[in-house]
Amino acid sequence: MKVYVAAKAGFCFGVKRAIEMAARSARDRDGPLFSLGPLIHNPQVVKSLAEKGIKKIEDINDATPHGTIIIRSHGVSPGLHQRAAELNLHVVDATCPYVTKSQKIARELKENGFQVVIVGEKDHAEVRALIGWARGDALVIADPSEAVGLPRYSSIGIIAQTTQPEQNFRAVVEVLKSKCDRIQVCDTICSATNERQTAAVELAKKVDVMIVVGGYNSANTQKLAMLCRNTGRPTHHVETASQLEPQWFRDVKSVGITAGASTPDWIIEEVYRRMMEKDDKNLNEEVQPAEEVTAEEVTSEEVTTEEDSAQETADDTTSNEQMQENMAEAMDVRSIRSGEVVKGTIVQINDDEVLVDVGAKSEGVIPIKELSCYDVNSPQDIVQVGDEIEVLVLKTEDSDGRIILSKERADAEAAWSELEKYLDNEEPVEGTVRDVVKGGLLVDVGLRAFLPASLVELGYVEDLNQYVGQTVQAKVIELNRPRRKVIISRKAILEEESVKKRHELMENLAEDDIVKGVVRRLTNFGAFVDIGGIDGLLHISEMAWYRIEHPSDVVSVGDELEVKVLRVDKENEKVSLGLKQVLPNPWENVENKYPVDSIVDAKVVRLAPFGAFVQMEPGVEGLVHISHLAEHYVSEPAEIVSEGDEIKVKVLNVDPDEKRIRLSVREVNGGNQSEEKQEKQSEPKREAKREQKVERPQRQPQAQPQPQQNDNDQDSVSDGATATIGEMVGDIFKNRDK
Repeated sequence: MKVYVAAKAGFCFGVKRAIEMAARSARDRDGPLFSLGPLIHNPQVVKSLAEKGIKKIEDINDATPHGTIIIRSHGVSPGLHQRAAELNLHVVDATCPYVTKSQKIARELKENGFQVVIVGEKDHAEVRALIGWARGDALVIADPSEAVGLPRYSSIGIIAQTTQPEQNFRAVVEVLKSKCDRIQVCDTICSATNERQTAAVELAKKVDVMIVVGGYNSANTQKLAMLCRNTGRPTHHVETASQLEPQWFRDVKSVGITAGASTPDWIIEEVYRRMMEKDDKNLNEEVQPAEEVTAEEVTSEEVTTEEDSAQETADDTTSNEQMQENMAEAMDVRSIRSGEVVKGTIVQINDDEVLVDVGAKSEGVIPIKELSCYDVNSPQDIVQVGDEIEVLVLKTEDSDGRIILSKERADAEAAWSELEKYLDNEEPVEGTVRDVVKGGLLVDVGLRAFLPASLVELGYVEDLNQYVGQTVQAKVIELNRPRRKVIISRKAILEEESVKKRHELMENLAEDDIVKGVVRRLTNFGAFVDIGGIDGLLHISEMAWYRIEHPSDVVSVGDELEVKVLRVDKENEKVSLGLKQVLPNPWENVENKYPVDSIVDAKVVRLAPFGAFVQMEPGVEGLVHISHLAEHYVSEPAEIVSEGDEIKVKVLNVDPDEKRIRLSVREVNGGNQSEEKQEKQSEPKREAKREQKVERPQRQPQAQPQPQQNDNDQDSVSDGATATIGEMVGDIFKNRDK
């Protein structure tokens, strides 16, 4: 039996952040410490926190004054902060940044006059807090069926509980669109939740049994189990490994494991190990791990730290540091400790190190590898003498008695705080591309950030090396401080700009406008032209005044064109373009260029049963009727002419409105061409046809209806180009007499 672990499982960013903040508070607390409700929906974690001195309370009034209260990741209503101040409580706000964003949106929607609708569970702590941020006036809808029963409102603003399934949220939105005159949809679903649910469903489709690990009272874990069951796979929800039942895995070849956002890694590992056991009382089958690794994990493998070793060294030198501090006080110099961030001034730059005055008994040393999170060829590329910088103290004294410092670690500490703000506020961060790695780019944003190749541009990028050394703006989409992982997206910035630019263009674009564009791609039916953020369709029929077989006959990818806007569909954001409309119309002044009775050169472009079409210039074609190809009887045009032949023709009639010209070969040179000469010209063509042994139906010596011409042929039989009955009868008797 094979065991697979979903690519996204366990603690999400918000939960992990709350646990870390609680752990720091327990370590640094001064007085009683409380959590308002369970910090996360996992009894094992809550028990562990209680052992660290964090007492769970359900009502803020149960907290001891002058104590510390931790607000869980689900958040609270704004009134609770005021109550905490009244009770003299220190507040540690561990609200998930995604939830904080939802709270701000709920408040703004209410202030702007919208009826706030929350898609979620009425009794969930996050939803109760959101209602408070909407000033207590918000409707909670669990699914589309509840949305149907709502009355009509003038304006509705919709937000989602961050753990809502995307499909359910969209279904509710569709129902509410008919319930109001104005609607504003705010998709506040946590991307990590969506990724976790997607990974779980994909895995469930590939295995025989699914195990969902997490607290029974965890809403997001319950949704995971529901989504897995909806795939048709047997799904079991457990809190710990002890709840696994052997009969679940009899005759099973593959098992998938996923976990809710409140499930710690050690519980997932415990379940995994239990399923690995070869115990007759349990599974009694061989299991194999098959973990999925994502491209983002490149950063966690490449970006390493020496913090643990630095801490061990710090512990070993505690006594020495105390002695140094005492000496420093006597000498009126600054005392420093390992792990402390201090300011200093660059006093000397050597090839492999930098000396910094931090006010201690001696200058500190920054080894070249501690100057930046990237490889440095020369220290002068990073700092200059006289620069004031912040550094982290790695060692107060090494074997040579020197203070060892790190600029890279200090920059990283500051960067983490800044990046959290950028993530919370969804603001762009600026950084320099340093290197190309497997799957993307490494960007210096104060520490190493990974920019996946798929998030560099709106489309596919062939060569990532072109970005090395460039300064780029991107959005922070994932932070994992314990693993020192930062994921950013430049594509998110470009998409926002594209949407804004596209909206502005559609608002200002009008029919008959002449715009410039670039050909992006070709199809059999036309070309798509980028006119500044919108791809308009240039149909093959609008490319030229003459017939073309393929768009590549006229344009190529990358061509810059000036085109005319023919139609604008603002609702569907579609634009139709024309190229021939900005080109000279060859039919203008055609009567002057080809007057009646004039003789001009032409080229045979195609044959029809009733005659030959000839091109006089690109875009201008005329018809030589079969009766005007020769003075003698002609059964089909191919006896006289072939496609590509260069011939002289006489203009009989010009109709510029209908774009039709009647021509004649027979009347060239006043119709004096001898029949004997024409017969000689026709004989080789007849001979060639006899050699091909193609049977031709014999033309009857009587007037017959001429075949109709399609719309693409510029002339039709009925436009006067067809020989009159008198002409045909005259030809028949003349040939018979001869």
